[in-house]
Amino acid sequence: MQIYPKGYIWRIASEKPVHWIGSSKRDYMAFPGPVQDEMGFALGVAQLGGKHPRAKPWKGEGPGVFELVESFDGNAYRAIYTVRYGEAIYVLHAFQKKSPSGIRTAATDVELVAARLRLARADYEARK
Repeated sequence: MQIYPKGYIWRIASEKPVHWIGSSKRDYMAFPGPVQDEMGFALGVAQLGGKHPRAKPWKGEGPGVFELVESFDGNAYRAIYTVRYGEAIYVLHAFQKKSPSGIRTAATDVELVAARLRLARADYEARK
């Protein structure tokens, strides 16, 4: 593993495919262009085996699940993805955060991520 400038960590050089679970791609495509650009770059880093410095672990689902957070025009956007399955990146959920409970992510979003992680595992095992 090598560390490059600005904190990017690169492990391998082959690009992994991105699989979108449920409505995650449609939801992501509804984000503002600058948000898509930033998150798309971070997903590209993951495709090449790295971890973008702004990708932080998603709590509650164990290792290999990450959250991207972007703010734009006073709104907060999230994308949750997993690198748990070595041959692909699975985008589990993309949403605009509208939680009435402050910084806490809504329970429905947390449950949806868990359900889609199970779908990603099933898809990975079917492809294997």
